[in-house]
Amino acid sequence: MRTWFVTGASRGFGFQIARQALDLGDNVVATARRPEEITAGTTSDRLLALPLDVTDEAAAQRAVDAAVDRFGGIDVLVNNAGRGLLGAVEEATDAEVRAVYDTNVFGLLAVTRAVLPVLRRQRSGRVLNISSVGGFSGSPGWGIYNSTKFAVEGLSEAMRIELAPLGIAVTIVEPGMFRTDFLDGSSLHTAAAVIGDYADTAGQTRGRPAEYNQRQQGDPVKAAAAIITVATAEKPPLRVQLGADCVARVEAKLAVVADELAQWRELALSTAHEEQ
Repeated sequence: MRTWFVTGASRGFGFQIARQALDLGDNVVATARRPEEITAGTTSDRLLALPLDVTDEAAAQRAVDAAVDRFGGIDVLVNNAGRGLLGAVEEATDAEVRAVYDTNVFGLLAVTRAVLPVLRRQRSGRVLNISSVGGFSGSPGWGIYNSTKFAVEGLSEAMRIELAPLGIAVTIVEPGMFRTDFLDGSSLHTAAAVIGDYADTAGQTRGRPAEYNQRQQGDPVKAAAAIITVATAEKPPLRVQLGADCVARVEAKLAVVADELAQWRELALSTAHEEQ
């Protein structure tokens, strides 16, 4: 029996992961700003629903302590809590940018710092950081959000190497577009400022979420099942892509990077110091 610690578990991927882990017979510590949304219709004694704002480091530590007190340890951490911001990079104010970073980067770090001592003592565990296809490939209007997920991917790559000798595996999950409520106003915010020069790039992005919200091709129930498969695999990958749209974008970027590397290879190699 594993014990899962899931952030942002009141909806979307977090909710589905928590429910499916319970169905497997595992223990689940499901955290959210409104934990009562997690427990609706559920009476399992293997579920511990806790209030948690991931930007509150002390609250993260209290939640981890409560998890260990209840279940004796933690086996799988799923850093799922997140928020988005639409708008050109220049349009975003300092406060708008910091709000996204506080949740997606510093909140993830706060929870991870609270959980890792438990995993290190056990010399075992899994960390799954929910990134996005936007954490691998940037797009106009999503630049600030992209940058937070790029940050998550960079720190996850380093953690993978740092924690492997301690028996802890780290995996980056890159979902494409899934039919969750991420595009609702509760998770996705829009920069207040509008600069006309970006009308044909980032400006085109502003109205699109309303057009395809709840029409995305990805099924969050299937995504949660895939995430659980990765979390319980004997040798989990560093990265896993979810959704055909994600696979296509990753393949396209890899092709562009390979082409540019080949084109500018000689210039790159020409910068070596000339030995006397």
